[in-house]
Amino acid sequence: MRPIYLDNNATTRIAPEVLEAMLPYLTRTYGNPSSQHLFGEPVKRRVEEARSSVAALLRASPAEVVFTSGATESNHTAIMGALAMRPGRRHIVTTSVEHPSVLRLLGRLGETGYHVTFLPADSDGGPDMQALQETVREETALVSMMWANNETGVIFPVSSAAEVARGKGALFHTDAVQAVGKTPVDLSRAAADLLSLSGHKLHAPKGVGVLFVRKGLALPPLLCGHQERGRRGGTENVPGIVGLGTACELAASDMGGDMQRVRGLRDRLEEGILSAVPHAAVNGRRHPRLPNTTNLRLGTLGAEAILDRLSRFGIAASAGSACSSDGTEPSHVLTAMGLSRDEALAAVRLSLSRYTTPEEISSVLEVMPAIVEELTTMELVRS
Repeated sequence: MRPIYLDNNATTRIAPEVLEAMLPYLTRTYGNPSSQHLFGEPVKRRVEEARSSVAALLRASPAEVVFTSGATESNHTAIMGALAMRPGRRHIVTTSVEHPSVLRLLGRLGETGYHVTFLPADSDGGPDMQALQETVREETALVSMMWANNETGVIFPVSSAAEVARGKGALFHTDAVQAVGKTPVDLSRAAADLLSLSGHKLHAPKGVGVLFVRKGLALPPLLCGHQERGRRGGTENVPGIVGLGTACELAASDMGGDMQRVRGLRDRLEEGILSAVPHAAVNGRRHPRLPNTTNLRLGTLGAEAILDRLSRFGIAASAGSACSSDGTEPSHVLTAMGLSRDEALAAVRLSLSRYTTPEEISSVLEVMPAIVEELTTMELVRS
């Protein structure tokens, strides 16, 4: 069986068009965009073209796009900058199911005098919006809520959350890493002040990301320097930026068609497993979800054993976030949803991309029931 990649929420393959666009900036067009000569000026123009492409996908202004090394840097710049802009406020609100890059920073801030409120999740992984209304107050500096969850694919009501934050004078940040390129992200309508994204989640390379900073916000930089209009120091990753710009153009060109096809494949995969595997369930199914993501609980069978068997057939999937899961601890997302430790450890995430084919889905549906039957038999023998 040819290898099948169903771990696209961890990272995606670079699109061929993206690689082609990058290659000149890894070879002959190598100037520094800050250099005022014939080697630097065309590179600077190309960086600005990429900035416009990113802005177009986000429905933002190019001046609001700041290039970074990736989502973690963007998240940390947004959070630390927002707190610096609201120095008299010591309260932060987030959700209990955020990405580790947000949760770990906020945990550290909680140890340094900030009060952090972690909103609970409902049984399908959505944030408690009533709790948000009750929690945001005059001393709240920032509300940070992801646009879509990386493990379940559940899409969050970020526009409503941003309005709640603004009503109390707090800033609003959203980690949109999983959303951009998979579902419409329109910053001309959503009232987010700050937004993070990462290139390698939408078929651009690793090591490049974006922080959207709403016009009028004088956000302090995390890395000081003259680049990016003084908002992010360091020589720009030109090949990565060019690649990200091209990836955004590809996403914008036919997102509806691509994602409709992907959703059809995801739904076929889900329904096939649910009908063939006893006690299978989909986590987060009752909320709007990303079209490419399914998080399946296969009874009480351990996810690591299932993933090992899938790998033997050349199928790559995961048990959750690539940044936090080592297979020995349950997902913080799933336990926040009320799942037991054993139930959380039985969850497998399958995430598709525009390159996933119907034949690949057929192959997974062919082997998954046999894997579950084998492991169930082994479990019964041991008991």
